[in-house]
Amino acid sequence: MYTRSLKRNRQNRTNYRKRSALLISRRAFITVRISNQNVLAQVLTAELNGDIVVASAHSRELTSHGWKGSLNSIPTCYLTGLLLGKKSLVAGIKDAILYTGKTRFTSRVAACLKGILDSGVDIPVSQEVLPSESRIKGEHISKYGQSMKEDKEKYDSRFSLVLKRGLRPEDYPSHFEELKGRISEMSHHPGNESQEMSLTRKDGEKRSSRRTTSNASTTNENKTKGLDVTGRGTK
Repeated sequence: MYTRSLKRNRQNRTNYRKRSALLISRRAFITVRISNQNVLAQVLTAELNGDIVVASAHSRELTSHGWKGSLNSIPTCYLTGLLLGKKSLVAGIKDAILYTGKTRFTSRVAACLKGILDSGVDIPVSQEVLPSESRIKGEHISKYGQSMKEDKEKYDSRFSLVLKRGLRPEDYPSHFEELKGRISEMSHHPGNESQEMSLTRKDGEKRSSRRTTSNASTTNENKTKGLDVTGRGTK
């Protein structure tokens, strides 16, 4: 006998066992998505109309703070998590849980989680699954770069991106500490607008989008004045 399953289950998009547990908890939750180039981490709340993004951090944001390294490495995942944690505190989120859904829990996800924890957000997680401090700082990248330095052609090819940005792989740990200190110094008091953090309200509407929508409607109203139904100007 054929039993029809739920559509998102057939598409391998939703783990309903985890999803139901998430909804029952009624807590804010964290999602981490890692691509071949970037890292995206978000804090969301589940509402009747869907999941609402409360705070979001992308690894590309780190470049505006001076980051020159890779945008999807373990140190980058940690810094992205640290930045997200600061934004979450500004939005009033002090505790959350990790929601992996259909994705795997990897060392890079754990590094992002470690960054959120160090920012001051409380997350239930075992310390045993978190990466060591040496990997968080990128010491493994530094050692790998030093081992390849004898073969200049291979060295330049493997680290072409970070070298182009002005960072030697051997300097990863010191550069990481510099960025970590810079992000850690950000104020996280609710209502502070001085950090230029792109936060999203709980109703899902960005602060800037409300003004843009209002301005757009006014502009469209002005444009339609003096026009007939065909769109031509009236005399």
